[in-house]
Amino acid sequence: MSLINYSSREINCKIVYYGCGLCGKTTNLLYIHEKLPHDIKGKMVSLATDTDRTLFFDFLPLELGTVNGFKTRFHLYTVPGQVHYDASRKLILKGVDGIVFVVDSQRNRFDENIESFENMIKNLQLQGYRLENISYIFQYNKRDLPNCSPVEQLEAALNKEQVPCFESIATTGIGVFDSLRAISKLVIAHLSRQTAR
Repeated sequence: MSLINYSSREINCKIVYYGCGLCGKTTNLLYIHEKLPHDIKGKMVSLATDTDRTLFFDFLPLELGTVNGFKTRFHLYTVPGQVHYDASRKLILKGVDGIVFVVDSQRNRFDENIESFENMIKNLQLQGYRLENISYIFQYNKRDLPNCSPVEQLEAALNKEQVPCFESIATTGIGVFDSLRAISKLVIAHLSRQTAR
């Protein structure tokens, strides 16, 4: 899944922010891009059509080390939020190394979160992937709002495998870099295990 550039000695890893519409995927990427130092990040690119939008950019983390002497470069993507943009969601998952599943914590979005998670699993399968072979975490976003589902309820409904999870308020950056660090480390650990074989 990761792309290896032997001339620059870089491994390019793809992390996708997935979730229902307006859950905070774009807010995460905008916050990360704004806060990263200019010399380690690429330009934010927005691919917009009449009906959906995808954001992506890449960055070279300094503190995560190397994999077999190769630097790691991460490419961050968002998927369109609405499930009816399935073709775009499917395409963006191609070549994925890690997923941050962003959950809108509001009670009235509970069913949409579950629908989006099931849609992600289906789209991974259509690409030939199995969720258990992909590094992923949950980010429970919008924790500052008064009508939030308890984290325990969200965990019981979504996080059957008990992967790492983080509470966040993406608009202020709370939990945003914690989530990014966690998924980056999982992806690098997975790559290290694969290359050690």
